[in-house]
Amino acid sequence: MSNQHFHVIVVGGGHAGCEAAAAASRMGCSTLLLTHSLDALGQMSCNPAIGGIGKGHLVKEISAMGGLMPIAADCAAIHKRTLNASKGAAVQATRIQADRSLYRQAMRRLLEGLPSLRLFQQPVSDLIIEKDRVIGVKTEMGLTFTADTVVLTVGTFLAGRIHIGRTQQSGGRAGDQVSTDLSTYLRTQGKFRFGRLKTGTPPRIDSETINFNGLERQPSSPETAPFDFWENSQSPKQMDCFITYTNAQTHEVIREHMHESAIFSGDISGTGPRYCPSVEDKVHRFAQQSRHQIFIEPEGIDVREVYPNGISTSLPYAVQQAMLTTITGFEQAHITRPGYAIEYDFFDPRDLQPHLESRHIQRLFFAGQINGTTGYEEAAAQGLLAGINAALLATGQSPWYPSRAESYIGVLVDDLVKLGTAEPYRMFTSRAEHRLLLREDNADARLTDKAISLGLLNEKQQSLWLHKKQKMQQYIQKINQVVLAPGSTDALDFQARSGITITLPSKLSSLVKRPEVSADMVAMFVDVQDSYHAHALMQVLTDMKYEGYIARQKDEIAKRQANEALAIPHDFDYDRVQGLSNEVIEKLKTLKPHTVGAASRISGITPAAISILLVYLKRMGVRV
Repeated sequence: MSNQHFHVIVVGGGHAGCEAAAAASRMGCSTLLLTHSLDALGQMSCNPAIGGIGKGHLVKEISAMGGLMPIAADCAAIHKRTLNASKGAAVQATRIQADRSLYRQAMRRLLEGLPSLRLFQQPVSDLIIEKDRVIGVKTEMGLTFTADTVVLTVGTFLAGRIHIGRTQQSGGRAGDQVSTDLSTYLRTQGKFRFGRLKTGTPPRIDSETINFNGLERQPSSPETAPFDFWENSQSPKQMDCFITYTNAQTHEVIREHMHESAIFSGDISGTGPRYCPSVEDKVHRFAQQSRHQIFIEPEGIDVREVYPNGISTSLPYAVQQAMLTTITGFEQAHITRPGYAIEYDFFDPRDLQPHLESRHIQRLFFAGQINGTTGYEEAAAQGLLAGINAALLATGQSPWYPSRAESYIGVLVDDLVKLGTAEPYRMFTSRAEHRLLLREDNADARLTDKAISLGLLNEKQQSLWLHKKQKMQQYIQKINQVVLAPGSTDALDFQARSGITITLPSKLSSLVKRPEVSADMVAMFVDVQDSYHAHALMQVLTDMKYEGYIARQKDEIAKRQANEALAIPHDFDYDRVQGLSNEVIEKLKTLKPHTVGAASRISGITPAAISILLVYLKRMGVRV
């Protein structure tokens, strides 16, 4: 294949790379995916889980746009949960434990089924750039491939360095080689801002050496809805997770050896994830806490290894072993793989445009942990967007990216390109201003029509979505028509199910807004034939329950969009605006944006700063 030309070349076969390559291929572009190892496509290098708070929303959005992660996750799901099930729909989230091997197999099968995609095992050492425009790549063995666009999704492999105690070695993850040449090449370009971040893993344990008696058991919840909107994948055998805790003795072992941790010895300069700290960092920062939870996750159906989530560490192997023996259930635990920290290069995402193309090198896209994020889901979401835009650019079309009001993908990318990150970025529902609009269940309603226009969905997926839209309209119409008369058969049946006494003629559309009214109670009035219909009904009812709040959020969005074109006087004095930081004032004075919309897109200008600016413009008589 050397010297062949492609529409899109994707460098890296992790979660970002798989989604980028798949998206470009589904859009009809000839695509080449280059990776260190074809056996590691879609490899889950950290914990074997997909989803969670905020992250599950990203996965559902990827599904709405025809992505691969949701399908692979459903195929490999050996444990399912709905998090925050007792709370509102906006913060409910799906999380699954995956069989690593099944996930990897599913991902490769999906990739190999894409007709426009070619897979090739070969590390990339250099980019080929002419006049600030990428035109291809060179591999370690000297092969050259040219392309209209290139997407870099190299994860933690850029100058990756693994730390166990004071011992160090190069690596993108344990057992895999590192991309030193490519990292050096990008650094020496002199165009990119870059830094170092770190992440880590806990020691893996042989489950046969764990005493599960007395540990808190967490069974799977088979009723949890699948991630994918389109495929009805059969779940494999379900397995239990377990919970145990560190204790005072554990913390004492860690404190005695804290100086041997790579994190505290000074060997690591990179910043770690604040929301997923190492166990030694927890003991140091939260000294008042007597224990920390450990979530024991199975790695697969046919393997004995488990992942003790919550005790990520870079302590020496002997200390890891001593630490484990103090924990209930782990007294005789055998470590199959030591925990370690990994430090790697990332490139400042503020150097990217909102569609993830570099501001410095045309037609070059960055996606995944290279942009400073952490997590499979954040990487996959960026890969999807980068692949879409690489394909659009390669075929002479305008770029596309979702807004913060449309999706969590929009929130993720907007945060990155405007604010950058000083630590590994992780998605949470709290990052989204319009959470009621951005629920897991309505991801298809928000994004699938756009996915169809981009050419991302096949005929089956399009047909399913059009049928669901039609069914939802039917449900809305029927619910608005039904009126329950006191004493009628329907009213008495509804009273028995809901506990609501009907003394006056009552519209069903009003009754469904009450918290005690469930989808099962409404199903007696509408045609629900299968699980697909049930999901459509639930989506309609959620919209009806939160109708007032949703209308308010839509009004806020409309006002914000109207402010986009609001002109800022050229001689506007930013120094008199109280509440703006000196950094924000300096940027606004230097760049002199003509509109509020232009100001909001300046790196480092927060939504709060824009709100303050709008107040002062209003005082000046500018119509807001």
